[in-house]
Amino acid sequence: MVPVPEPHPITSYQQMLQSNFQDKFMCAQEGWAEDKQCLADIYTELYITAGYNVHINTQHEVRQIEKAWKPAEPEKPIRPTDMFKHPSGDYRPIKTVMTNGIAGIGKTFLVHKFVLDWAEKRSNQDVHLIFPFTFRQLNPLKGEKFSLAELIHECIPETVGIPQDALNYIFTDVQSSGITNYDKSKFKLLFVFDGLDESRLHLDLHSEDIRSVDVTKATKTDVLLRKLINGKLLRSARIWITTRPAAANQIPREFISSTTEVRGFTDPQKEEYFRKRFKGKEQADKLISHIVTSRSLHIMCHIPVFCWITATVLEDVLKTREGGELPKTLTEMYAEFLVFQIDRTKEKYGPEKSIQYIKSLAKLAFEQLEKGNLIFYEKDLRESGIDFSEASVCSGVFTEIFKEDRGRKGKDKMFSFVHLSVQEFLAALYVRISLNNSNINVMPLPQPSLKNLRLFFSKTPSKKIHRNFINRALQSPNGHLDLFLRFLLGLSLQTNQDKLQDLLMKIDSSSETTQKTVQYIKKKISENLSPERNINLFHCLNELNDHSLVEEIQQYLSSGCLCTHELTPAQWSALVFILVSSEEHLNVFELKKYSPSEEALLRLLPAVKASNTIILSGCNLTEESCKVLSSVLSSKSSTLRELDMSNNDLQDSGVTLLAAGLENPHCKLEILRLSGCNLSEGSCKTLSSVLSSKPSTLRMIDMSNNDLQDSGLTLLTTGLENPHCKLEILRSEFSFSSTDNHININ
Repeated sequence: MVPVPEPHPITSYQQMLQSNFQDKFMCAQEGWAEDKQCLADIYTELYITAGYNVHINTQHEVRQIEKAWKPAEPEKPIRPTDMFKHPSGDYRPIKTVMTNGIAGIGKTFLVHKFVLDWAEKRSNQDVHLIFPFTFRQLNPLKGEKFSLAELIHECIPETVGIPQDALNYIFTDVQSSGITNYDKSKFKLLFVFDGLDESRLHLDLHSEDIRSVDVTKATKTDVLLRKLINGKLLRSARIWITTRPAAANQIPREFISSTTEVRGFTDPQKEEYFRKRFKGKEQADKLISHIVTSRSLHIMCHIPVFCWITATVLEDVLKTREGGELPKTLTEMYAEFLVFQIDRTKEKYGPEKSIQYIKSLAKLAFEQLEKGNLIFYEKDLRESGIDFSEASVCSGVFTEIFKEDRGRKGKDKMFSFVHLSVQEFLAALYVRISLNNSNINVMPLPQPSLKNLRLFFSKTPSKKIHRNFINRALQSPNGHLDLFLRFLLGLSLQTNQDKLQDLLMKIDSSSETTQKTVQYIKKKISENLSPERNINLFHCLNELNDHSLVEEIQQYLSSGCLCTHELTPAQWSALVFILVSSEEHLNVFELKKYSPSEEALLRLLPAVKASNTIILSGCNLTEESCKVLSSVLSSKSSTLRELDMSNNDLQDSGVTLLAAGLENPHCKLEILRLSGCNLSEGSCKTLSSVLSSKPSTLRMIDMSNNDLQDSGLTLLTTGLENPHCKLEILRSEFSFSSTDNHININ
């Protein structure tokens, strides 16, 4: 083994790598605009939080960003430079960090900024060498063999100045040292793997793999990565993985030391972004004011890429159509974005080619959407009937929509859209083009996976096609067609088709079709659908410019007569939509504001689940409500801290049902009010058991105005004296002295 030469210690390689990374990351393309700009000029700090619950994704990412910006609990924001520091501030060795974030939220920009800050010696100077990989680069190497040094030289050209022998020496020293603590290692290394959700490698980290690997010998790429991530190859090296939420569970929890989440822009950060983009104060003020008035645009602007799309569109509209109406819906915004791109390319390539290329991209977008592919290789293009060279031309023409990336040494080509939402919009546009231009109804085969697609000729009315896609979107287990459906329905309006008349040979839109689609959506809303599906249907109504249901309920709310009005199922769903879609978190939910009844509680359960404090006092509830609330308390995502069920006829049987939730490890309840609930000593026995349970978080119980008797309070004493009991206040009819003097009982 050739040692690192004395004139070239690790610091000399560090300085060389830092210099090379400065050249690489100092300039960046915003959103994939053609011109690169200084990263410092366009980078707006992202909001990043510590911790993330890795779970199976059951909703579209756009819905996740809506929920993420109404945090139910205090959050711990972290600075990008502190990615490997424990959120508590205490020293704890951290080996592997996983950073989650939806598509386009800024994960890759974050990595680039982190590496640039290191390269420019602003932060993390304890790190000797950083090796930033992307899964896009690594995918074409599947099945090939490399030593770790060879793989680094293959994927990261900036490292070629570090001789392979020197890298082998460093890696061998780390591998053989047996040191597992990064801070105690002689060589401090950081490997970054950006875009786990794009991986097509066989990582299989869930399986047992006891084979040892010599870091200097050629090994399959999949195996090298697996050994790096599970800590078996270089035990003290740090690993940083970024991913979309859907792929987070590919890495078993035991291999992750810390999780973070990129949440995009806060409201002040959005404003900062637009003020950087628009130097004129008046123009920036107008744009920011417009975005705030449109809820769907305001939510989407948490995503940096959408801010770029919005700025691109609104800058053009303000410049070319003085006094013109600004886009209010997502479909209007994306239609304007596409028109802007087509107009820019017409002059250079001619209208025919521009239109031809957009149609090819729309077909690709539609056929790859069902496969969940955000990046496309030659095989994917062939399956969509697109020539590889044609895709290269498209990426050269529509540089701000479709991008060509090159892998190792420029050999491996891959393609992607600027953002998943652009792919979803173009996929919906493909359906509309096929209908308007050829009477072709592009429909997936009726299989649960929706993997196979076919074309069949049909003259089915648009309203039936809309119904079909609405039903398919509702059946999707993870909501992956939600945004596609919004765009599809939005594109049925004449105003949006008029914008895209270069692509559409005829306008196929009628107010009758729109009205029948609206009626069908309202009918589906009236059915017993999940809250997530209902919320997307309301967004669909917004794209169709129908706000009638929401406006009805808002009128009732503002007039204060909601509690006396008998609501239809659709109106109940509208109320839920208003409550859960509010910009503010539902900190306190008080049922009496809406209707003091058990039906109202059951109807408004999604709002109940989103609250910290629930006030249900005097609402004519029975033990049936206890059963439902027990389920809320047991939920992993429950944030409920205070529950007031006073003055309801719950009886002992209701408290028994409630206890199942109170004893659940996920329960976080601290205050429970059961005054005047027709309880007896049976409830005392039940709550004594709850207080004795290990995860009990209860600090205050109010049982006043109940016939508990001395015998009931005696039963409670057993729980109060249990070491697991955290209760500080117990209110009852009788003065009672506890052996544990920290409890105040009156």
